[in-house]
Amino acid sequence: MLTHRHIEVFRALMVTGSTTRAAEMLYTSQPTISRELARMEQVVGFALFERSHGRLRPTMAALTLFDDVRLAYVGLERVAATAARLREFRDGQLSVIALPAFSHAILPGACRRFHDAHAGVSVSVATQESPVLEEWLTAQRYDVGLTEHDVAPAGTVLAPLLEVDEVCVLPDGHPLVGKHAIDLADLADRPFVSLSLNDPYRILIDEAFAQLGVAPRSVIETPSAVSVCAFVRQGLGAAIVNPLTALDFVGRDLHVRPLTRSFPYRVSVIVPEHRPKNLLVDAFTDALRGEADAIRRRLAALPH
Repeated sequence: MLTHRHIEVFRALMVTGSTTRAAEMLYTSQPTISRELARMEQVVGFALFERSHGRLRPTMAALTLFDDVRLAYVGLERVAATAARLREFRDGQLSVIALPAFSHAILPGACRRFHDAHAGVSVSVATQESPVLEEWLTAQRYDVGLTEHDVAPAGTVLAPLLEVDEVCVLPDGHPLVGKHAIDLADLADRPFVSLSLNDPYRILIDEAFAQLGVAPRSVIETPSAVSVCAFVRQGLGAAIVNPLTALDFVGRDLHVRPLTRSFPYRVSVIVPEHRPKNLLVDAFTDALRGEADAIRRRLAALPH
């Protein structure tokens, strides 16, 4: 019966044309090559080479057989090349789901970092609001997710990524632009752009105003921090938003100031527990952490 060793020796002989060089190619001895060739010729039932002046000349049968051997090795080399690309992250796909705000803020920078290191990998980014986002991660539909929650949904593992404070955003010419930090009382009776009533951060901020016995004058309510900043930039009022979105608008007729009161804003990475392990997840998480560090530095560099 033909063995893989027979085919390996036959290929080496066809490529090199001599038992000596074939032995060097396979890191073995010349007698071993000659012995394996004799065994192969006995198995196939015909001569594979003619001996002429110390060289081996393949027979027509050997040339025909080598066509199939070459195809088999091309297939093996293709498998090996694919494995190398996957091992070195030069190929592959990664699916990410996140809150819509993160598609504007942390994800673009993280994807750039990831692409710089793994240009051959395709990243698919989907957005969804909570709680559907967490439900889809529980259903193991994505490789990695980004959420504002700090409790892992069922069937997932959660790791904190970033914790920073909410900030106040002000339009050009606003009376409070000259202040280094904004107190909630500073916003009393002033035009204010708010998130929707059911937003958890809106609820926290409203409760804080109520505790102080003051309230801003709400002129616009809108569901996303991106639209809040867009309205503020038009001069419609001040607002309190997450700092990731605020940073995207800095320098575009919008000013960012810290608050004297802390409203922690958290970002977490979620990985499904029961989805087949994607080796790219760890590399992408490293890119997210790199971008989170950059966000912290940008916030620290803002005027105070």
